[in-house]
Amino acid sequence: MLLQSAIARRDFLYAGAGAAIGLGFPPPRSRAAPAVRAPGNGKSKSVILVNLTGGLSHIDSLDMKPDAPTEIRGEFKPAATSIPGTQICEHLPLLAARMRHWALVRSMSHGENGHLPGSHRLMTGATMPNQRGTDLDNVLSRRDWPCYAAGLDYIRPRHDGIPNGVTLPHSLIEGPLTWPGQHAGMLGATHDPMLVTQDPNSPTFRMDAFALPVGTTADQVEQRHTLLERLESGGAGDPTFRDHQRHAFSLLASGRVAGAFRLDRETVRVRDRYGRNQFGQSLLLARRLVAAGVPIVQANMGIVQTWDTHTDNWGKLKTRLLPWLDQAIAALIDDLEGEGLLGETFVAVIGEFGRTPKVSTLPGEKLPGRDHWAAVYSGLFAGGGVVGGRVIGKSDRVGAHPVTMSYTPFDLGATIYRALGVDPDSEIRDAQNRPSRVSTGQPMDILFQNR
Repeated sequence: MLLQSAIARRDFLYAGAGAAIGLGFPPPRSRAAPAVRAPGNGKSKSVILVNLTGGLSHIDSLDMKPDAPTEIRGEFKPAATSIPGTQICEHLPLLAARMRHWALVRSMSHGENGHLPGSHRLMTGATMPNQRGTDLDNVLSRRDWPCYAAGLDYIRPRHDGIPNGVTLPHSLIEGPLTWPGQHAGMLGATHDPMLVTQDPNSPTFRMDAFALPVGTTADQVEQRHTLLERLESGGAGDPTFRDHQRHAFSLLASGRVAGAFRLDRETVRVRDRYGRNQFGQSLLLARRLVAAGVPIVQANMGIVQTWDTHTDNWGKLKTRLLPWLDQAIAALIDDLEGEGLLGETFVAVIGEFGRTPKVSTLPGEKLPGRDHWAAVYSGLFAGGGVVGGRVIGKSDRVGAHPVTMSYTPFDLGATIYRALGVDPDSEIRDAQNRPSRVSTGQPMDILFQNR
């Protein structure tokens, strides 16, 4: 009974840290031994991961095979780009004109054709744990590997009110299942990225996490902050609890991040350039967040399986997906360059895998599509020192397998950490204090080499 009482009192105090200023936070978890900060060997201050959830068909977009048989090459025609001799899909004209910024990698590859393990690899740079048990029926698993924002938050925590990561415009959830790899996993909820749960294209979009509670003024918040500091001036109390309090106050004090969510401050012309749809406004918000100092933004381009084109592959790509993506990433690159942020922002546009070379029609369906294919697929990379205007890697004549050196999601993970100046060999520890390397991949140095 005494133990239960002590635990209840501790949890109440943790909740009170936020309640004291009108906010609610989850109780912080006990912190493992801190990892050693890596040397500053990256050029980027921020990373934008544009997640093509469901898997973009590489053969119908970035690695077309016009000379392949009909059942492979599909319905679209290739078009010239600003890279001499390089073609991409005719429905990506804005990207084609801006290829000088992009390194197109056509030899991404791994061995998982399932959405869950493939997505986990993309969002964490690690293999999904085999023993998830009944966690597939739960909201999320704390056995998963941490996403990049969580890994960064563990290795390089900050206390200035700016989150280390933001995921938008929603989490990847299908029914009772939450896609693995979106959270801090084994590092605990304290390191979860901030989650946006609204469509930035909605006229009612707003982010309330940074707003003062109704009836509370900035002066009142500061008075409460001062009072708490005085009460703890003797050094008594749980250090983790005090960190939680400081985080709560700094969150409210961070006007930069709060202002980034005010999309209504952008002109109509700017918002129209990105596209008045969820894709476009999500990347506009991503640009505003990195400008405000957020290190990692993951933009999920669609719901859980938007790019999962088993049926009506060409109709979906032609009428919505490719035009929306084309417009949004063109505006993003233009604005990052125009604002002087491109050199310090690493951008990756990629899904968990590609699509099968051979076209097929599912039973009961009339319109054909392509199935999952991880053996080879394509990704786009720009900014943060990436040498653009190049094609790296090559697939075979039907887009089924790489014929040059291949790169994995693990390598992408190591590249993301390295871009931010984090050594991929940095140590993280789970709740049982067991050590692991934050990444097991090899950084894709070729992206940054002029050859």
